[in-house]
Amino acid sequence: MKILVVDDEAGARELFQSILTDEGYEVALAVNGEEALALFKNGAFDLVVTDIKMPVMDGLQLLQEIRNTGSKIDVIMVTAYGEVESYLKAMSLGAAEYINKPIRIKELKRIVTKVLAERKTRSSS
Repeated sequence: MKILVVDDEAGARELFQSILTDEGYEVALAVNGEEALALFKNGAFDLVVTDIKMPVMDGLQLLQEIRNTGSKIDVIMVTAYGEVESYLKAMSLGAAEYINKPIRIKELKRIVTKVLAERKTRSSS
């Protein structure tokens, strides 16, 4: 399984990469939504994990652009701000989950496992 992680903070990207590669996933990294969209269009990913607040193209814009391609890929939104408005917007665009920072390792592992299992169930039915 291949996961695209998008966050403008190097420490957050490294943390996600460490946790997810330890779980056996292949991880690609992007520093903003624009870079992520280019990687997304050129590669096959099973999941996108993106921060919401980023320069150039934020996570909500990235999610919208992914949906505009017709892709049904699951996207997990991550934020340090926990605003109701961004939560509602993310969910209306079809985000699979919404996680608040600071990231709790067990929670991240549980959510990624759950979202990928649900994706597998959908694709086999």
